Amino acid sequence: MHQFAPELTGKADRAVSGLWLASLRAPEIAEQFDALGLDATERYFPARVAPLGPASLELTVATFFNFAPRAVARAIPGAWEKATPRQVLDAQLTGIDGALRRAFASLDEGIVKEALDLLRPVAEAAAEHVEGRPLFAGYASLPWPDEPHLALWHAHYLVREFRGDGHIAVLTADGITGVEALCLHIAQLPMLGPIFRQSRAWTDAEWAATVGSLRARGWLADGDELALSEQGAERRNQIEHRTDVLEVPAYAPIGQAGCERLIELGAPIAKALA
Repeated sequence: MHQFAPELTGKADRAVSGLWLASLRAPEIAEQFDALGLDATERYFPARVAPLGPASLELTVATFFNFAPRAVARAIPGAWEKATPRQVLDAQLTGIDGALRRAFASLDEGIVKEALDLLRPVAEAAAEHVEGRPLFAGYASLPWPDEPHLALWHAHYLVREFRGDGHIAVLTADGITGVEALCLHIAQLPMLGPIFRQSRAWTDAEWAATVGSLRARGWLADGDELALSEQGAERRNQIEHRTDVLEVPAYAPIGQAGCERLIELGAPIAKALA
């Protein structure tokens, strides 16, 4: 196994994150979900939780962490009255197949193959550490697609869920609630505020109480703008570092050189997906 700086795991994840964003934004996937009768508010949660079966509201709330229960309730369990988990997964795969074929039409096939050769061992190594990672374990139970572009998408989906479940474990161990984690995230990246506030569905009263609590703790700077204090930035960096460390066993098979090459390959992949 290779030794390398843990922060390379997060950088490698972000380098190919366009594959995940395509799952949310590609019109081909929207068309498939439209055919199932799932509207724009009924797609996100079923698609991610479908490998766990027709999950209840309570189970879905537990695994998605920084969403208010009312946000989840817009889709779960009502979505299962319109489509089975298998239908949701098939629709997602059919849609992403069309989206990636379109996006990668002018991309060198060798780039996709090399990225897959690096990312698949990461996903397979992660599958040896499923404990405490329910969303990851669900997707890890699915068969690998045969087509390289779909296998690359599947590999990134697995690695992303692996990191996400680990991140929730760190936050929970630190006693940070879902809405507090969201507030700290937006304080570091304010441009995400409007869309995240809307999609996570915390009320103004809940949000104000959280901001007040984090300011009292010294994690947010004083003033009208939402911003991390020096103490808050340090605490958030610690959380990210511990999340990186938890991901090291997955990236160990490819080591520093593999991580760095995957980051390089992320540039042309991101350009194609843009």
